[in-house]
Amino acid sequence: MPVVSPVSDRRTVVALLLLTFATGLVDAVSVLFLGHVFVANMTGNVIFLGFWFVPHSGVDMVAALVSFTFFVLGTIVGGRFARHLDHDVRLWLATAMSAEVVLLVALSALAGTGVLRYHDNGRLVLIAGLALAFGAQSATARQFGIQELSTTVLTSTIVGLGVDSRLAGGSGHREKLRYGTVLTMLAGAATGATLTRFAVAPVIGLAAFVVAASLAVFHFGKPPAAAER
Repeated sequence: MPVVSPVSDRRTVVALLLLTFATGLVDAVSVLFLGHVFVANMTGNVIFLGFWFVPHSGVDMVAALVSFTFFVLGTIVGGRFARHLDHDVRLWLATAMSAEVVLLVALSALAGTGVLRYHDNGRLVLIAGLALAFGAQSATARQFGIQELSTTVLTSTIVGLGVDSRLAGGSGHREKLRYGTVLTMLAGAATGATLTRFAVAPVIGLAAFVVAASLAVFHFGKPPAAAER
């Protein structure tokens, strides 16, 4: 059963869109600088792992495997947060999302100071940490039961756009939300790709800031009943 958001539906959508934007930011970093691997959108990594059986495919299988493994671990951590703290939704969100922010800030600092480099084994640590963070985020977002806002997957959202469109004989239900989700992910990726031309670590720091902004919406937003008055 989906959890009841501690804030209004509109604020919930805003908070989840912020998380979607952060996803675009970090996947821009991982694809462009960490070996053409995804750390938040796992569909591509599953395809890459399929290439494992094809010799000389040119794909970095180690990076894909690390990302996939730590993303799954992140979903487990996120699931445990949700189940053990579901008695207080604000506490659950504060704990889960604060952990994500701390991890992203740490990775940004380690990369920015040169402790973790982008072109040696340090990148595997960055991949693992980012995948862990966004696996936990995906598990958290999933609890709200809004299919269009898993924050890390767009395929089903795009399918919904087509199937429910007026061209397909549908009503266009939730069309604005779906377009908003796709455009937000696109904007995050474009922003991340642009910023990585100048610096990489600050983009991870920006993702941490965006996640913190989402947390602020959940934590300080008025409850639904209060927002309606």
